[in-house]
Amino acid sequence: MRQNESNQQQQESREGWLEELHHNHMRRLTKWRHHILAVQLSMLVCMFLLWELAGRLRWIDVLLFSYPSKIFGQIGKDVASGEIWAHVGVTVGETVVGFLLGTLVGTLLAVLIWWSPFLSKVLDPYMVVFNSMPKVALGPIFIVMFGAGFTAIVMTTLSITVIITTLVVYNSFNEVDPNYVKVIRTFGGQRSEIFAKVVFPASFPTIVSTLKVNVGMAWVGVIVGEFLVAKEGLGYLIIYGFQVFNFTLVLSSLLIIAAVATAMYQLVVYAERKLLAGRR
Repeated sequence: MRQNESNQQQQESREGWLEELHHNHMRRLTKWRHHILAVQLSMLVCMFLLWELAGRLRWIDVLLFSYPSKIFGQIGKDVASGEIWAHVGVTVGETVVGFLLGTLVGTLLAVLIWWSPFLSKVLDPYMVVFNSMPKVALGPIFIVMFGAGFTAIVMTTLSITVIITTLVVYNSFNEVDPNYVKVIRTFGGQRSEIFAKVVFPASFPTIVSTLKVNVGMAWVGVIVGEFLVAKEGLGYLIIYGFQVFNFTLVLSSLLIIAAVATAMYQLVVYAERKLLAGRR
């Protein structure tokens, strides 16, 4: 009886020690993250202050580079007038559609290629060639095919995101430990069972991580498409600013793109964390 009580007390002592150790580790980790964030924000503030000073003192050509107070004034004026929201909404809508479709179609195409080794051998050189092509050159073709509008811009985005997703996910499928595949085959598993029980679960982190890559690729595709054809959107504002030599408008549009793209990226990071946390 006394031995059991002693063992229980030792067990509780160990659990308390481990809990305290974990608590201290999490506290240090949180402090480290806050320190990184503080340094990042400090660098950003210093960059804007230096830029403002360089513009005020004419160290730089303010016609080309403007300076933060003018840029934020431009953004404030556009927000107050309500003109900017339509452009932001159009660009974000195109980006989200291109991002989701690119990830889905690219993943499905990777599954199809993995499923058929013959198709993989046939399409491999074509994927390499298509990936090396300048996608901007395809823009005029999409405009002629789909008209000057939303569809042509989304297709330009898909031409970038689909092939990247396909190559990354397909390579992930091929890098799965072959010993796991042999185990399924030893027990008589079919190709569908190999994919469902080994290949896809092992590649799921890569598929989710591809979302982060596709955020940047989707924004590139949309802005390129808007450069070519759009009559509204942030890409259109950049081109319009160049045409009228209003580089403050150009830089304010770029700053808005950076802010919205960062927010979208953080949402994807949050979704990735939640999806992968459920698999641990």
